[in-house]
Amino acid sequence: MAFVEFRDVRKIYQMGEIKVAAVDGMSFDIEQGELVVVVGPSGSGKTTLLNMLGGMDSCTSGIIRLDGRVVSEFSPKELTDYRRYDIGFVFQFYNLVQNLTALENVELAAQICRDPLPAAEVLEQVGLGHRLNNFPAQLSGGEQQRVAIARALAKNPKLLLCDEPTGALDYKTGKAILKLLQDTCNRTGRTVVLITHNSAFTAIADRVIHIKEGKVEAMEMNARPVPAETVEW
Repeated sequence: MAFVEFRDVRKIYQMGEIKVAAVDGMSFDIEQGELVVVVGPSGSGKTTLLNMLGGMDSCTSGIIRLDGRVVSEFSPKELTDYRRYDIGFVFQFYNLVQNLTALENVELAAQICRDPLPAAEVLEQVGLGHRLNNFPAQLSGGEQQRVAIARALAKNPKLLLCDEPTGALDYKTGKAILKLLQDTCNRTGRTVVLITHNSAFTAIADRVIHIKEGKVEAMEMNARPVPAETVEW
């Protein structure tokens, strides 16, 4: 059994009298410890996929499993616990609490978890050991995204989900964030899923899932993922 399983998953939205299939029969597997890039154009269903995998939305039909548990059958209370304990989220925008320091932002997330990692230690790992007492307004965009990644990692999640994590960053800073995510996966064995429209990012992945019009168009494995710092786009 794979670590993550999608089996014929559909998400149908009712728009008046019209039904819109944001996800239309997706099936794929992800193994533990993989860095996975899900790539596709805007409107292809990437974010809907991530929301269902992260327990922020439910599927209309099909089966979603993580680590042997059937997420698609969870109650609302079980989904809350799943988001809290099993999933780390990183978004395009950092969503930091502005009146808390970098350390306090990470500690805030750690307080809701069963087995959190030390906040200062995780910030050190993402290269911000010297910025613990700085507020978000005192940090660059790349540093704020590093705090957001540290906050997600401090939860000690089974799965790290990243939705366009470089989208608000310049080229050089975006490349540094990609390297951080790749290094995190390699160093900790954490399973990382990165959603993007940028096909250049597929070179760093262990597994690439191509999405189009709500379906998996293709899936491929990279025998030799390239270092993130060598990717050009």
